[in-house]
Amino acid sequence: MTFFRLLSRSRLRLRFALLALLFLALTAATSHAVYTGLAAQRETVPLGQARTIPNTDVNPYGANFFLNREVEPWKQDKTLHMAAEAGIGWVKLHFPWEDIEPRRKGEFIHPATGTDSWAKYDHIVDLCEKYGLRIVARLDRPPAWARQDNTYQQAPPDDYADYGDFVYEFVKRYEGRIDYIQIWNEPNIFPEWGNRPVSPEEYVQLLKVAYRRAKEANPNVYVLSAPLAFTLGEPHPEPGRWRSMNDLDYLEAMYRAGAKDYFDIFSVNAFGMGRPPEDPPDPNVLNLQRVLLQRKIMERHGDANKAVWFNEYGWNAAPDHFDKEQLIWGRVSEREQVEYTLRGIQMAREEWPWAGVFMIWYFRQVGHIPINSAEYYFRMVEPDFTPRPLYFAVQDVAHTPQEVGPGVYQQTHPAVQTYGDWHNVIDPNARSGSYIRSDTPGDSINFVFYGTAVDLITHRCPESGRLLVSLNGQPVPGLPVDHQGQSYVDLYSPSIQTQARVPLVRGAAPRRNTLRITIAEEVSAGATGRECTLDAFEVVEEERPPFPVAPLVAGLVGMSLNGWLIWRTAVRVRRTVRAP
Repeated sequence: MTFFRLLSRSRLRLRFALLALLFLALTAATSHAVYTGLAAQRETVPLGQARTIPNTDVNPYGANFFLNREVEPWKQDKTLHMAAEAGIGWVKLHFPWEDIEPRRKGEFIHPATGTDSWAKYDHIVDLCEKYGLRIVARLDRPPAWARQDNTYQQAPPDDYADYGDFVYEFVKRYEGRIDYIQIWNEPNIFPEWGNRPVSPEEYVQLLKVAYRRAKEANPNVYVLSAPLAFTLGEPHPEPGRWRSMNDLDYLEAMYRAGAKDYFDIFSVNAFGMGRPPEDPPDPNVLNLQRVLLQRKIMERHGDANKAVWFNEYGWNAAPDHFDKEQLIWGRVSEREQVEYTLRGIQMAREEWPWAGVFMIWYFRQVGHIPINSAEYYFRMVEPDFTPRPLYFAVQDVAHTPQEVGPGVYQQTHPAVQTYGDWHNVIDPNARSGSYIRSDTPGDSINFVFYGTAVDLITHRCPESGRLLVSLNGQPVPGLPVDHQGQSYVDLYSPSIQTQARVPLVRGAAPRRNTLRITIAEEVSAGATGRECTLDAFEVVEEERPPFPVAPLVAGLVGMSLNGWLIWRTAVRVRRTVRAP
């Protein structure tokens, strides 16, 4: 009997141990189900702010540069390298007409060296492309041969057609490389309009000529209006005329003269003038929010669907010993300069859906602005390449990874990185007025997003090709696979489809993901080309899985039953132990 009692006691103990292990397993499984369910319910995916106005879904960080004044190529290179390292995406550059076509119409020869006068600027454009920086080109300052009165070099030409021809040559030369041009600078003040009263009507005539010629050279170039200088006005000796005209009155007169149809982006100068960015707009005050008064004029004239780009933006941090007369831009401390600059951009991006690029005045000068001038103290970087606090502050913000969640993102969004020969196409049928296209195999686009699903908004036609698609470096589940194991989507269509939606990703992990699309060598049997276009990406928020109630109930029931069996077994074990 002792043997059988020991055998029974061993079996009960083994049964107890197995039940205890089963209880632990059920506990772990139930806990995992609860944790997973709660995590899925808690998961918050950042929503992207929809920017439907063309040229607003962009990297907002830009700056003004003086590279045309820089003599040494290595300094040009270092300047742009530092700009790229700071997260600057846009370079505002001056291309003086007098420097490119100096001696006579149609001759592009440097008078001192006899060399090609375009060469210096070709090199600057090459450097910008090297560092992935996009250019906004300011075109003004006519050569002496273009006018009779050369008292002031800023004055417009006698024949606007001469300027139009220069604009045509410039746009044609840099087609596909420079997509944004600015027509003149501050025409509402002396001496930017020469030794005569300013005239919004005359400027609009110049703008019309330049716009038409630019579009003849490249229909896909964007024309920016001249930024107007912030001013309350200064009368001209001639009755009823202005030496410098109030920017609000000047803009109103521009619209009355028909300017609306002759620019694509409205350009403004927006200095803080010693006031914080939240300082409210007032017609009698010069501050950042004066741009709201200009925007109201645009909207009143039915021009609300145009972006506003900030041509010269910033706060001056001159030393406190400067006389008041020297502080024409006001004055803040260098700490306030940093805070106001970043706060102003953040405020505008959150509250002004029409705000685009902010060209900080200025990145680095070449020594032509003396240290005893207040203008010296706008700089992000010293002439000797020493960064100022503003440089590091912009770098910190511009390089912060963006949480690109559910929403629509245009091809110009910072999360969209292009590689290869992609060209912009202005098309009113596109989602935001334009798309990019390429037909070169190997050209690619990276899109970093946070979410589980992505659609491509594209243009499909008989000439459309095929896109290879990868997610985090791997083929995308659910897409067809070619003979090399690469997932792909075919954009071919026998008919033209605009804003066509093509699903790319479904069921991805809800985390930061990298999508890559690449133009394939192979095409559909019916395709007559390889053209691939990107109108936009849309990150789609998929339906979240329901809370796992059934597994939770099953787990709790199993744990209860298992617990009861453990208790029963424990009782029997104690009885066998007590038995003689």
